Amino acid sequence: MTLSDLNSLPGQTVRQALLSCCGSETWASDMIERRPFMDDASLHAQADEVWWQLRERDWLEAFSKHPKIGERRENAKWPAAEQAGMVRASADAVESMHRRNIEYRDKFGWIFIVCATGKSAAEMLALIEQRLHNEPTDEMRIATAEQAKITHLRLTKLLAE
Repeated sequence: MTLSDLNSLPGQTVRQALLSCCGSETWASDMIERRPFMDDASLHAQADEVWWQLRERDWLEAFSKHPKIGERRENAKWPAAEQAGMVRASADAVESMHRRNIEYRDKFGWIFIVCATGKSAAEMLALIEQRLHNEPTDEMRIATAEQAKITHLRLTKLLAE
């Protein structure tokens, strides 16, 4: 998809493309309303502006659209490549991540969100173990920043297709 496509295709077509970048319906709707984007930098700036103006429920909706770290989903567009570090992980590392994912969800009420691109299983395990010690408000801030990173990477991938 080109930037021109993103600017001119029907809203429903663009919505699906944007939702593959960030799972918040409100974020996708607001981005559609902000078209046209003058260039890639404008697209990314608008993505950030919209993201940080959303409510917690919108952030949680976006988080809920992600597979857990180490979980595989059949129809997921980019997560398998993004989580390549877990794909190559040992069975012990996968099991540890599974246990930590449960612990994290029990503590915070949402899945562990990390921009996994380029991270090894050991790095992701270290991050979840570290972040399990955070207070919920601090962790929400960190998770939303990680989602913003993921969104930017996916927007770049979307425009490269």
